[in-house]
Amino acid sequence: MDAGERVLIGEHGIGPVKATQLAAVMELTRRCLMTRLQRGETMSDPQVTRRFLLTQMRHYEREVFACLLLDNQHRLIAFEELFLGTIDGASVYPREVVKCALSANAAAVIFAHNHPSGVAEPSQADRRITDRLVRALSIVDIWVLDHFVVGDTEVVSFAERGLLP
Repeated sequence: MDAGERVLIGEHGIGPVKATQLAAVMELTRRCLMTRLQRGETMSDPQVTRRFLLTQMRHYEREVFACLLLDNQHRLIAFEELFLGTIDGASVYPREVVKCALSANAAAVIFAHNHPSGVAEPSQADRRITDRLVRALSIVDIWVLDHFVVGDTEVVSFAERGLLP
């Protein structure tokens, strides 16, 4: 039984069997969205990206930092979860992000990480690491298109808030 099922069982009228069924539906939904973001999918619709990231990352019990690696037409090359942290943070190393982007021959990236607290508001630490990553990737001519913070029900975009340098 995973964390999502334990939370569901706590709801009125939901027992272990119903929780398992609901968890299966959520997993099928996640897989369906994953198939929509296959290699070659153009990442031009932020709402599709938001739905994918919300489904993929909101239930993690620890912070996870991921990267959508894109070609020069902003088509998806890969979705990589790069760093796994604790309940309130993850160490992100620019060197490893640059290495990953270069090995995928990415021309652009979109960052994403979850907040296990459920609150999608970007922190000062989120802003600082984003600035460092933008600077590091600009040296090798890789564009950072956005950084999404995933909460329980909301996904906040750095680009939409004007937080990208």
